[in-house]
Amino acid sequence: MRIAEYPAPERILLHLSDTHLRAPGPMLFDSIDGARRLARALGAIEASRVRPDAIVFTGDLVDLGETDAYGTLRALVEPFAERLGAPVFWVMGNHDDRASFRAELWGQHPADPSAPVDRVDELDGLRLVTLDSTVPGHHHGEIGDDQLAWLADVLATPAPLGTILAMHHPPVPAVLPLAASVELRDQQRLARVLRGTDVRAIIAGHLHYSTFATFAGIPVSVASSTCYAQDLTVPTGGTRPQDGAHSFNLVHVYDETVVHSVVAVDAAPALEHIDADEAQRRLRLAGIETPLSDARRISPPTEPLTVLR
Repeated sequence: MRIAEYPAPERILLHLSDTHLRAPGPMLFDSIDGARRLARALGAIEASRVRPDAIVFTGDLVDLGETDAYGTLRALVEPFAERLGAPVFWVMGNHDDRASFRAELWGQHPADPSAPVDRVDELDGLRLVTLDSTVPGHHHGEIGDDQLAWLADVLATPAPLGTILAMHHPPVPAVLPLAASVELRDQQRLARVLRGTDVRAIIAGHLHYSTFATFAGIPVSVASSTCYAQDLTVPTGGTRPQDGAHSFNLVHVYDETVVHSVVAVDAAPALEHIDADEAQRRLRLAGIETPLSDARRISPPTEPLTVLR
C-alpha cells in the first residue's frame, strides 16, 4: 500500500456568507427570497454528507437588521447544524444590527449592546477568532483600537492547530471599483497585528463573489453569497447583481496547509457518479491509503471553548 501525500484534514469548516434574510414583506430586489435560497443551499450541503467541525456565517445574515429575520435564520440553521453535529458561529455584517444579533443569535443582553461582537472559540486545538468589522449606520468596515489590542493579546499565545480569523469585510483589493466605497479601512493597522502570528487563514464575505488573496502574508478566502452574486462579466467599471451563481466555501485544515474550495449551490448535470464505497474500492485497487490525521486520531471532538471580549 502507498500512503497518500496528505492524511485526512484535521478540521473542516463550512463557510457561508451574506444570506440577507428579511422579515415577511417586500423582498430584496423585489424578487429575492433569501430564506428560500438559504434553505436550498443547506439542502445541497446536507445531501453531500459533509461533516464539518464548525459552521461559520461571515455576516450580512439579515438584510435590514430585523428581529423576525434572525428568528427565521435560526429556524433554518439550528436544526440543520444539529443534524450535522456541528456548532454554528455567527459574524456581524454591515446589514446586521448588533443588539438584535446579540439577543437573537447568542442570547446575550449586555449593558452595552452596541459594542463590537468579538469572540474566541476553540475547536479541539483550532482557534476561531470572530472579529466585528462593522460600523453602525455605515457599510464600510473599521476595526477599533480596543479591538486591535484585544486581538494582539489573544494571538500572543499560539493555538495548537493555529488560528482562523473570521470577519465580514475582507482585507483584499476589490475587483469591482464601486466596492472601494464599502471596503475595510486602515487595513495596515490590522496587518501589523496579524503579521508573524499563528493565523493560518482569514475568511470573510461582503463582496458577493468568491475571491482569494494574501494579507500580511496570510491567505484570505472570501465566500460569495447564498442570496445573490455579483456578475464579474459586467462591463468594466460597473456592477450587476445576478440571481444566480450562489455558492458557499469549504475550508479543510491540514497540518501543513489550509485548502479553500468554492462549492456551487446549483450543480450542473452530472456526467458520472462514483459513490463513496466505489471510491474506496478503487483506492484499494490502486494501493492507496489515506490515514487519519494525528489530531483526529488523538483527540475526539469536544464542545468548543468560548471566550468573549
